[in-house]
Amino acid sequence: MSSKPEPKDTHQLNGTGPTASPCSSDGPGREPMAGTSEFLGPDGAGVEVVVIESRANAKGVREEDALLENGSQSNESDDVSTDRGPAPPSPLKETSFSIGLQVLFPFLLAGFGTVAAGMVLDIVQHWEVFQKVTEVFILVPALLGLKGNLEMTLASRLSTAANIGHMDTPKELWRMITGNMALIQVQATVVGFLASIAAVVFGWIPDGHFSIPHAFLLCASSVATAFIASLVLGMIMIGVIIGSRKIGINPDNVATPIAASLGDLITLALLSGISWGLYQEQDVWQYIYPLVCAFFVALLPVWVVLARRSPATREVLYSGWEPVIIAMAISRLGGMRLGSSIAEAFFCGGLQFQPVINGVSGSVGSVQSSRISTFLHMNGMPGENSEQVPRRCPSPCTTFFSPDVNSRSARVLFLLVVPGHLVFLYTISCMQGGHTTLTLIFIIFYMTAALLQVLILLYIADWMVHWMWGRGLDPDNFSIPYLTALGDLLGTGLLALSFHVLWLIGDRDTDVGD
Repeated sequence: MSSKPEPKDTHQLNGTGPTASPCSSDGPGREPMAGTSEFLGPDGAGVEVVVIESRANAKGVREEDALLENGSQSNESDDVSTDRGPAPPSPLKETSFSIGLQVLFPFLLAGFGTVAAGMVLDIVQHWEVFQKVTEVFILVPALLGLKGNLEMTLASRLSTAANIGHMDTPKELWRMITGNMALIQVQATVVGFLASIAAVVFGWIPDGHFSIPHAFLLCASSVATAFIASLVLGMIMIGVIIGSRKIGINPDNVATPIAASLGDLITLALLSGISWGLYQEQDVWQYIYPLVCAFFVALLPVWVVLARRSPATREVLYSGWEPVIIAMAISRLGGMRLGSSIAEAFFCGGLQFQPVINGVSGSVGSVQSSRISTFLHMNGMPGENSEQVPRRCPSPCTTFFSPDVNSRSARVLFLLVVPGHLVFLYTISCMQGGHTTLTLIFIIFYMTAALLQVLILLYIADWMVHWMWGRGLDPDNFSIPYLTALGDLLGTGLLALSFHVLWLIGDRDTDVGD
């Protein structure tokens, strides 16, 4: 049945009564009703109209109610299929098993990507450029943190767009690709400059020494790395999201972990290679280094114009900087905590575990944030859906034990932490990384820190995404930088505390501090 009334039904609603053929409301179709004027008298023309219309309206109201009732039943089956086309797979219908199965491989890939990035850093730290230009070591965590936020935010934004049907037609897909790729290039160029400035400042503060060639080298290496890495990773993310939709996988479950795993590895490899290549040309640095910087700056207006053309990226172009910069400041607090006296005394034996525990928590928090954001986008726009936004902080029971799909995904992600970290610890042990022996008591303390970190981060993700949504902010653009920065801060502090407790209770088998 179609939800639109037939011409016959239309005349019934207009009060003309049933007729065999469609006709206009003021045509011959009204003539059969003239017979009712016999009991109104010859001078009751005006009364005749009132009575006819009242009777017709009463009948029309009854028929209209029936049509509306039937129409509401047909809307559920006909309107969706005829007006919107085939409905995309909804994450609301996912089971715990399907969520876990889809998240498992990207989750492991993210962990192994972090381990691989640590191996690359262990190799390149002996290169001449890292030994002579020590600020490159400061540039690595700053650039990886900033770039990681951009890539996971891009993955979350595209996953939501794919799930709500904004990438179904070729025109929409092309508009979304060009706008987001241009936006990520603008953000990467600016982020590259910010990371290089941070590296120069934090390298100058301790000893008061400032080198202009080193500053230009850091700037050129950082900007070139950020630009190329964003281009490569952006294309990979688009391919992953389109491919996952075609094979029936929720992009929210796979895109952000893959972005996290490949982002660190590709960015670190590019930074090492580019900085080494530019360092070989240090004899003509006054020409090469400024030219590289000027080239990428000159491309900025082009990317800005392209990003402004897309409504989906125009707002992010102006308002998407605050979370990235604040997240960098929060991450610096984690770095300061790592360099504190307690960390120096008790944490050096487990330094190789810090990127793994923080990388896993960042992937878990990003997946949950992206899923909740997609769920909210399916029901409205930011700031509109007040019934979906809790007025108070959610209780832990609501976050982890309620029957809704977001609580189900939180339980699945939390249960993946222990087996995932066991695999990563075994991998690090087999590669003989660091100086820490994997004893039973060390594993217990490490797992306690990892579980507590993820537990807190999942709860904060639930609260933060709904809080941002209720205030008209798109969580896809704002939540992930804060979550990853808080995850780094929590992971670094909890792991340092675990090693401190291990030292206090006298577990010498862990070789902490050797």
